[in-house]
Amino acid sequence: MDFTHVSQRINESGPTEFGSVFNRSVELFKKVWLQGFLTLLLTLLTMIPFYILIYAPMLAMGISDPEAFEHNEMPPAFAGIMILVMPIFSVGVMVIGLCLNAAFLRICRKYDMDEMGRDDYFFYFKKPYLVKALVLSLLMFGLSLLGLLACGLGIVYLMVPMSLFPAFFAFDRELTALEIVKSGFALGNKNWLIIFALVFVAGLVAQLGVILCLVGVFFTAMFSKIPIYYIYKDAIGLSMDA
Repeated sequence: MDFTHVSQRINESGPTEFGSVFNRSVELFKKVWLQGFLTLLLTLLTMIPFYILIYAPMLAMGISDPEAFEHNEMPPAFAGIMILVMPIFSVGVMVIGLCLNAAFLRICRKYDMDEMGRDDYFFYFKKPYLVKALVLSLLMFGLSLLGLLACGLGIVYLMVPMSLFPAFFAFDRELTALEIVKSGFALGNKNWLIIFALVFVAGLVAQLGVILCLVGVFFTAMFSKIPIYYIYKDAIGLSMDA
């Protein structure tokens, strides 16, 4: 579906219904809790190289100059390295998170619509999707910086449209990265308060796994992503070829 048709669907869509989306999310979570756990586990594992990228310079400097960090001040050379590495780290983490979250939403569609096929967690790591994910992550990084400049309040506002990006990325392959951003803002602004409430409440529910000796949170964390699937589905609809 191209950008014109997506925009038309958003304009014609009705208001998001909190109770309907939340209840369906709970029912779908019963089917995909294991897939959610595997998605979270894969996310953590694939982020390890980026954490190595962050800590390797610190370890190397500590070995070469054991006194470098003794005065609780960051050495200028290390500060310069961090300035260069942190954006790469942030964008890399965003790319991984975006691709795996999109794959999880695609798996949600499979179980929701009783489709056949395997659970492909790395579907969006193919080259065409990966390039778009990189561009979209760069845009998200820029938006996040702008949100931080607004005394952090901008991040609260951006949380809603940015939470919708993985759904448009997953199900509208004809959209460019910039068009995904525009679509996310269009749908997010139309139902901002309800979507914010859904994301906030789903996030709280997702943390209930902490009760189970902390380990349970790994099984419940991805519940927070499921409402996004139904918000998108109700507003745009789902095609079978994504």
